[in-house]
Amino acid sequence: MKKYATALAGAAVLAVSFAGPVLAKDKIVGVSWSNFQEERWKTDEAAIKKALEANGDKYISADAQSSASKQLTDVESLISQGANALIILAQDSSAIGPAVEKAVAEGIPVVGYDRLIENKDAFYITFDNKEVGRMQARGVFAVKPEGNYVFIKGSSADPNADFLFSGAQEVLKEAIDSGKIKNVGEAYTDGWLPANAQKNMEQFLTANDNKVDAVVAANDGTAGGAIAALQAQGLAGTVPVSGQDADFAALNRVALGTQTVTIWKDSRELGKQAAGIASALADGKKMEEIPNVQKFAGGVNKVEVNAVFLTPVPVTKDNLDVVIDAGWVKKDVVCQGVKAGSVAACK
Repeated sequence: MKKYATALAGAAVLAVSFAGPVLAKDKIVGVSWSNFQEERWKTDEAAIKKALEANGDKYISADAQSSASKQLTDVESLISQGANALIILAQDSSAIGPAVEKAVAEGIPVVGYDRLIENKDAFYITFDNKEVGRMQARGVFAVKPEGNYVFIKGSSADPNADFLFSGAQEVLKEAIDSGKIKNVGEAYTDGWLPANAQKNMEQFLTANDNKVDAVVAANDGTAGGAIAALQAQGLAGTVPVSGQDADFAALNRVALGTQTVTIWKDSRELGKQAAGIASALADGKKMEEIPNVQKFAGGVNKVEVNAVFLTPVPVTKDNLDVVIDAGWVKKDVVCQGVKAGSVAACK
């Protein structure tokens, strides 16, 4: 809980930096979503809209519906609608390049939201995704320190998938090198779609005669797909599974015992700060002047960008009260179907 409080305190410092009358009002901030059907983006959107409205700015948006080509058209549309700044959740971090270049050429600042865009003129705000990967691996490893591991990775078009996997590998390297852990399946999940994650998991279970001891899944959507495959084989709840995003369904799975850990990235803070940064950049503030900014060159092409990283929080059955107490989710949602007395947060 102390770690969570510290993370929020740091976020509050940045948020305060963008408060008050220093920013001009009546700006238009366009947000390009990659795949708005995922539960978590609705929370992000609400936070972005709230922050923009508080500053007197207008919110416009478009949903690429998991199409990289549509997102290019979406960004052009947002520009034509008069966007003074753009927040882009990239479907494909490489394919979005021309749209970013067009915006920059027209003097429109771009904030890469939660997913890296390797362009020096695009600001980057996210959580520390390598640390998220470490947290996922630690959560699973604590339950199953040896055996056959499966890695259900994110989309190959999203740099975060590799950041997460890299972080997990750091934690598990010694056990893998010693032979205590064996990697018996590893695959990207096209579009981060749970259905694709389920198919991958089904194939790994078949290939290993169901002898899978642990699953490091990249997010709660892919975790849900993996757990569905485990459920079909009567293995759900016996095989530890990681995730991230603290989706409501995932938090319920944690309480029920079918998912071991989810990493909570408070997207209310992420959205709030992204809105503040976009507004500040639209007002002419330099990227280097954004509070808590740091240089980051961890992408495939090692392009150095200006970035802000927020602190994630691992959530297990033992600390579900953290997300409930923070107002992220209601207790009855987390505890639905949970046996009375089996989980402290559900008493």
